Amino acid sequence: MSTEMTTPPAAGPAGPTVPQRADFHPRYTFTEISTIAKAKNRVGILLYNNIITYIPSHTVRQGFLRAFGAKIGKDTSILRGCQVFDIDQIRIGEACSIGFRVLFDARSGICIGDNVVIASDTQIIAGKHDPASPEFEAILEPVYIGDHAWIASRATVVSGVSIGRGAVVAACALVSRDVDDLDIVGGVPAKTISKRPESALRYRPKYRPLFY
Repeated sequence: MSTEMTTPPAAGPAGPTVPQRADFHPRYTFTEISTIAKAKNRVGILLYNNIITYIPSHTVRQGFLRAFGAKIGKDTSILRGCQVFDIDQIRIGEACSIGFRVLFDARSGICIGDNVVIASDTQIIAGKHDPASPEFEAILEPVYIGDHAWIASRATVVSGVSIGRGAVVAACALVSRDVDDLDIVGGVPAKTISKRPESALRYRPKYRPLFY
């Protein structure tokens, strides 16, 4: 576990084991931040999503995200074409591999543990709206992803979901509720398919190819 993360709670009846961040404070309303912070947020989003994300340099891309408030652990790679919203609400642990064109909509926070693999074209959406509200009120709940989780290509994870330690999400799945530790889920909506062995969680997916 990276030094920036506190020790996660033990798995059990309370739900999946997910990373806990001492510095992670999800923002539930955009009115809570200053005009200057809003402007910085918008500038960061526009520059990253339209220019920086396509630069073939891990150092440049991650340096930009860190400068605008993202917390990213060592040996983590974020490949080209990723789209991010609310950069300062992104927390990623060590030795994670984030694939091409992943969408991080971090309006209320995305917190990812260590050794996590998120494959290309996946969408992580930390925000939704209340369909019963006459004001179309936002419901902003963080997304948590535990250590050694693997989210396969084109999966979608929606607001308020916690994905447990070592869990696997199959390609094109829609995850709308919590996934327990070591569970393998798939489908729309995602349902449990099988269980992953604890012995599988020994790898460190350090993936940083040149110019990717």
